[in-house]
Amino acid sequence: MKKQLIELKVNGRSRELAVEPCSLVLDVLRQGIGLTGTKRGCDESSCGACTVLVDGVAMMSCTLLAASCEEREITTIEGVSQQGTLSAIQKAYGDWGGAQCGFCTPGFVMTVKSLLAANPDPSEAEVRAALSSNLCRCTGYNQMYQAIRSAIAAERKPGTAAECTVAKA
Repeated sequence: MKKQLIELKVNGRSRELAVEPCSLVLDVLRQGIGLTGTKRGCDESSCGACTVLVDGVAMMSCTLLAASCEEREITTIEGVSQQGTLSAIQKAYGDWGGAQCGFCTPGFVMTVKSLLAANPDPSEAEVRAALSSNLCRCTGYNQMYQAIRSAIAAERKPGTAAECTVAKA
């Protein structure tokens, strides 16, 4: 199949790539660019492990054509940290045990990042609804919900957006 030249903006950096017209964002990120934080789970947009942000909106990269993302900003889990410091949600996931094996964690973090950008103070029901597109086989989700509440609290504190400092109960 003949390749086409596309330009993708990933984590704030423009990248020119030769891809087949049917190339998926997931494959381009992992194999073409070497960003392996985005995971291949189900290949049918059912698990959320492949979630990235496209112009700030959580999207599943396993069914998204790379060529459709030209002139759009793609953010992966590698682009979430702020100047080498974990974001509040990343730190909270670690502090509260929101991840067990870690495979699904990047997708959850990207979904939460999108939610909090659109709604900085979501209700418990809104958090649960947003996360309903992501699956985890290891945890009962309670630690994730606590991590998200902790990250929301940390984001509200001036000067702590990049670090979650809420102590464990």
